[in-house]
Amino acid sequence: MSLSIHTTSGSNQKPLPTPARAHYPARMDLAANLASLQQRIRAACDRAGRDPASVQLLAVSKNHPAETVSAAAALGLLHFGENRVQEAKAKIPQCSGRLHWHMIGHLQSNKCRDAVELFEMIQSVDSLSLAEEINKRADQAAKTMPILLEVNLAGEASKFGYRPEQLLAELARINELRRLEIHGLMTVPPVKPRAEQVRPFFQELRAVKSRCEQILGTPLAHLSMGMSDDFEIAIEEGATIVRLGTALFGPRSPARRED
Repeated sequence: MSLSIHTTSGSNQKPLPTPARAHYPARMDLAANLASLQQRIRAACDRAGRDPASVQLLAVSKNHPAETVSAAAALGLLHFGENRVQEAKAKIPQCSGRLHWHMIGHLQSNKCRDAVELFEMIQSVDSLSLAEEINKRADQAAKTMPILLEVNLAGEASKFGYRPEQLLAELARINELRRLEIHGLMTVPPVKPRAEQVRPFFQELRAVKSRCEQILGTPLAHLSMGMSDDFEIAIEEGATIVRLGTALFGPRSPARRED
């Protein structure tokens, strides 16, 4: 699927009906799962009056082998997200060179050189110091690095990300880093019993993006928000990238909620 999103959703809009949280079967059927997800993306876009082509399905391939990535790529998926540099470093060389890789997990400064080499976008930039290190490594590689700025909207100690006010305070300085291109924002919302309860966080991220655009004087293309449990609501609220792992590949071993 391709993408670049334009939303008609607004914070004063009446909540749109969305399905309850899904329970995914243990048996993986990639083709069936992908077809179901594409249908659900289309339905969410229809509810929000959006073009389905404006939403990118980012397949979260952490903990899945290169063979599984290749099977997903054979179905037409081209964009994949990894949470750990070391896993990506082993996996990416085994996969087709036509695939596009995004770093979506927390990035340590000492992994920035490898991250710049491996990924086409880093979605998890959560501090000025990290942005400066990525810029340094990108300069050494003579590469321009597209980034998303991760926002921790609920202030959860267990999650990484900028608090909105700190992001706005440092945004201009990040924008001055000549090897970085700010393409938008990313968030991982709090886990809630019902998917509908995360809607306010998606609305807030959209509002933070608007404030960033005012500071920068230019539009930002992307809102990376929405995962397997809540991506339809995220689409209704303007997501341009939805990060789907469990809903596509089936359940994995319990871990920190990142897809």
